[in-house]
Formats: sequence, structure tokens, C-alpha cells
Amino acid sequence: MFYHKKEPIHPVNVSEADPRFAQLLLEQFGGATGELSAALQYWVQSFHVEDPGIRDMLQDIAIEEFSHLEMVGKLIEAHTKNTDQTEAYKSTLFAVRGMGPHFLDSQGSAWTANYLNEGGDVVRDLRANIAAEAGARQTYEELIKLATDQGTQNTLVHLLTREVSHTRMFMKALDSLGKLSEPFFGNIQPDETVDIYYNLSANGDGKDQRGPWNREPDFKYIPNPLERKS
Repeated sequence: MFYHKKEPIHPVNVSEADPRFAQLLLEQFGGATGELSAALQYWVQSFHVEDPGIRDMLQDIAIEEFSHLEMVGKLIEAHTKNTDQTEAYKSTLFAVRGMGPHFLDSQGSAWTANYLNEGGDVVRDLRANIAAEAGARQTYEELIKLATDQGTQNTLVHLLTREVSHTRMFMKALDSLGKLSEPFFGNIQPDETVDIYYNLSANGDGKDQRGPWNREPDFKYIPNPLERKS
């Protein structure tokens, strides 16, 4: 059973409506990094999880994401309905569909389930979720830079903050499984090339770039794979 409380989880106040900005906000309503995508992704993932604690976490976060979808929808509504709609109608998105939120991204592409990333393995899914939260956080950062209304900025900062919170939760869940930094999470053991780094890109200065991703003792660096093959 779901219970919807009429007040959003965080106040949504818009003092200066901007219909053009509302089109950008659609990215977080019906876009790939939007709240609908996150809510459905985490909710479906929860059915595959055996650990009751992680399942509960995924469902709690999924429901919070639905509340974030409501907040973004209220922002779009406030930025299009309670103002001179001339600018809004310059956007074919609102001219054709009407004022308020729609399951479209900022470019008018319809939301699709192809945005969802779930695969039935809890470790794989948690790592996918960390990437999803990073994408959403980046989108919110760009929206905050473009927002001129203080109330809108406050709401967007809250949404960005919760993306960071969810990332920490997913990382803690991975850590509880001993998989936060462990790359092996399947059932098939890798072959003998697992610790080999192939130098396959040449730099203009002729110097190979080295770092912890290609240094001993964790990796065997192959400076010239063509010579090795011959």
C-alpha cells in the first residue's frame, strides 16, 4: 500500500517563473538521469535482492525518488503556469503538450525504459546506481548554474544533496557485502590476463603515462603489445 502526503518532502517555492528554464527542468522529469528513471530502476532492482536490508534500502530510496519526481514536476508547473506563457509557447514542447511536466527530456525525446539499468545481480546493480546518482548530480549542478530564481535554486540544491546521500548509501551497501573495491563479483574466474595492462595509445611527447592503474605489483605493464604478440 502506498500513501501519498500532499506536501512535498521539501518545500517548492518559485518567485520568478521562467518557462524557458522549465524546458531544461524536463531533463530531470522525463530524461535519462531524471527522477522517474531512478525510482523505477531501484524499485525493480529490489525484487532481485535476497538481503532484506539492502532490499529495504532500495525500496526506501525508490519511494524518495518518486517524491523528487513530484518536486521537479511542481517546479515545472510553477515555471510555466503562473506566468506569461508567451515564452513557454515558443517551445514546441509546451505548445503541443500544454503547460506543466511531461515524460519528455529537455530536447523533446520521450522517456523510455531503455534508461533503466538493472541486471539481477545486487553488486552490479549497486554499482550501476552509483553511476546513475553521479549522472543526476551532474545534471542538477548544471541546472543550478542556470537557475536565476532563488527558490528554484534551493530546491535543486536539496535534490543534488540527496543524490550525494544515496551514493553514500549504495557505497555502504557494497561495503557491507565486501564488494566496495572488489572487481570480482561474478561466478566465473578470470583468465591469466586479468592483471595485464596493454599500452595501446601513443602520446605526442613519446612518453608513456603511468599511474596506479598500470603499475606493479597490481598490473604487468606491456609497453609494446605488438612486439609481445610477435
